[in-house]
Amino acid sequence: MSDLNCRFCGEKLSQTLADLGVSPLCNKMVPAEKANEGEMFFPLKTFVCSNCLLAQLGEFAAPDDIFADGEYTYFSSFSTTWLNHAKTYVDTIIPRQNLDSDSFVVEVASNDGYLLQYFVEQGIPCLGIEPASNCVEAAKEKGVESWTEFFGTETAEKLVAERGQADLILGNNVLAHTPYLNDFVKGAKIALKPDGIVTFEFPHLLALIEQNLFDTIYHEHFSYFSLLAIEKIFTEFGLTVFDLDLLPTHGGSFRVYGCHTGKEEVREAVTTQRDREIAAGLDRMDTYARFDAKVRETKRKLLEFLIEAKSTGKTVAAYGAPGKGNTLLNYCGIGTDFIDFTVDRSPYKQGKLLPGSRIPVLAPDALFERKPDYVLILPWNLQGEITEQMKDIREWGGKFVVPIPETRVLD
Repeated sequence: MSDLNCRFCGEKLSQTLADLGVSPLCNKMVPAEKANEGEMFFPLKTFVCSNCLLAQLGEFAAPDDIFADGEYTYFSSFSTTWLNHAKTYVDTIIPRQNLDSDSFVVEVASNDGYLLQYFVEQGIPCLGIEPASNCVEAAKEKGVESWTEFFGTETAEKLVAERGQADLILGNNVLAHTPYLNDFVKGAKIALKPDGIVTFEFPHLLALIEQNLFDTIYHEHFSYFSLLAIEKIFTEFGLTVFDLDLLPTHGGSFRVYGCHTGKEEVREAVTTQRDREIAAGLDRMDTYARFDAKVRETKRKLLEFLIEAKSTGKTVAAYGAPGKGNTLLNYCGIGTDFIDFTVDRSPYKQGKLLPGSRIPVLAPDALFERKPDYVLILPWNLQGEITEQMKDIREWGGKFVVPIPETRVLD
């Protein structure tokens, strides 16, 4: 393999975080009529930069591959938990930033308008920027003005020219999704008013390592951030992380608050978290070197459970068709030999096959029709929501299983 360089600082990458082999794009569902056709597989290996501490994919698929034909199968509004998370954010940020009808809010990677709809309800002008055209159409049906664009300096300059700078720029789980990290952050700097703020949410690298959340590694996630790394990146482009929230989403996430350098005083939450990361060893390469072995052990334990279940005549289905689930299934080599089918609430996924594993995706009613002994929860971050929705599987003795951070059967 040719030398790989850090997408932020350009340093040569040599320290492996996790090697998950090769895998198809995790959100490229396979239409049933193409079941006998091939798929493209890409390397799924992550590194940590010894210079700037940015964890990142060493090989990646181009955005045009991920968003081919302007289609994207993930719609945020199908998760009640995520909608509640979005509404709570809006209800909190409006008074915090004194936003009103004279303000302007921009969300990058606004998906189907799941969050901006709540700003619309409050009469606050807003704009979504989203590269997937089918998501943009869904957002417009909610009354959310949206552009079909990738965000970067070019889009930021267009935004300023046509609509002016924003009081608030937000992005939930998008900073990790951009391969053009420097251009993206520079674009946020351009599009932000002098006294405006940015907020970005992303899974926290320390949580990924401590809780063994390796299935959150997939081709759409080009970067995996610690506070130590994101501070370096913001500083390079004239922004400062001045506050942060710790969030339970995706097993452990950050919401960082950024401003133009010098505009805000850095809060204690930032210094406390920085100290915590240093104490946990995120500034040392040996910390990352140990993670790959933990990932391999998790794979073995899940396979041991499934082999035992199938050997004793048990039936196994899954719930959900998330990107993280497809990483898990493909890394572990799990297909219909272990899991008969999965179910998902999204009609965009039903009737299709999971990428790589080719497990069929059905409507949730299929669980009650086929009555499997075990249901493997692939979007484990929504465990509470799913076990409540599907609690009636207990009527025939069905049990839920979560695979992360290690395989366990729920009572």
